[in-house]
Amino acid sequence: MYTMKIVRYTSGNVPKPTKEDWDKTAAIKDKDIDFSDIPQFKDLSAFRPFIDRKMYRPVKVAVTCKLDADIVAWLKQSGKGYQTRMNSILREVMVHDVSAPPYNVSSAKE
Repeated sequence: MYTMKIVRYTSGNVPKPTKEDWDKTAAIKDKDIDFSDIPQFKDLSAFRPFIDRKMYRPVKVAVTCKLDADIVAWLKQSGKGYQTRMNSILREVMVHDVSAPPYNVSSAKE
């Protein structure tokens, strides 16, 4: 009979993964992973990590872009904060674009 042993770690004494651990992980095929106990998300609008996490502050990058005059007028018609509104609109599109590959923040700084 196989018995399991409970092992407890604190953040200071978690062992580093060995090459054997990484090899075992790399050998697992996606089709062999059991997702049956994980609920499926179809509507990702409920997942709002950018708004719900009060401590989350994304890194800002200064960019220059040309926009149509009517778009800028529309953004500015609500008053101060048009760049923040533009950022919010773009973030909303990004969060809902589930078909997009994961993005690399470091490449945005170049």
